[in-house]
Amino acid sequence: MLEAPHRHPARFITFEGGEGVGKSTQVRRLLVNLDRHSISAVRTREPGGTPKAEAIRSFILQGRSEAWGAGAEAVLFAAARLDHVNQLIAPNLAKGTWVISDRFCDSTRAYQGLTGGVDDTLIDALEVLALDGHTPDLTIVLDMDPEIAFQRVAQRAVEDGLALTGDRFEKEELDWHKRLRQNFIDIARNNRDRCYVISANQSEDAIEQAIWELVTDRFPELSDGPAA
Repeated sequence: MLEAPHRHPARFITFEGGEGVGKSTQVRRLLVNLDRHSISAVRTREPGGTPKAEAIRSFILQGRSEAWGAGAEAVLFAAARLDHVNQLIAPNLAKGTWVISDRFCDSTRAYQGLTGGVDDTLIDALEVLALDGHTPDLTIVLDMDPEIAFQRVAQRAVEDGLALTGDRFEKEELDWHKRLRQNFIDIARNNRDRCYVISANQSEDAIEQAIWELVTDRFPELSDGPAA
């Protein structure tokens, strides 16, 4: 009897970092590179990714949950993540499709945990519940000076017509964003087996190249697939 050909496992990659560092752009570029190597992948984001999770995203980013406090927001993010994992992430990984997510659990730890003061015990418990064992295989942290990122966010707000209604996290003061940046760096340092920091103070092409080199080094099976 002929043995079935070896099939490499699907991979789960997440992008993290502060506001305006270019995560969405690099998620799109990574999907293009994966497609060139015959890797089936789906793009998603957090909070969001499913209808229920997107509804929670809208509720939070409009500032409607702010008065409830960071603890309540962490619970809301976990509820959105649980649906996201069950309905999109786990099913795609199970059928062999890679999942690339713009933000995931590290954002909750950085925003609500380290910046919002939510106790680590609650964050840990919510992660166990929401992730159900689906820890990312690789997390790419894009790092940039918040002052430069602020300029990007402001430009994007003007282009998108959000100058007066941009999401509440983008409206925080510069010092808050500096602490957020350090939070992501600390998370990466404490999870060296999974997290890698890449400077976002480069051209988009240079960042893309750095990410692709990292991904192919992390997952050598990519060399098995043909490039278009």
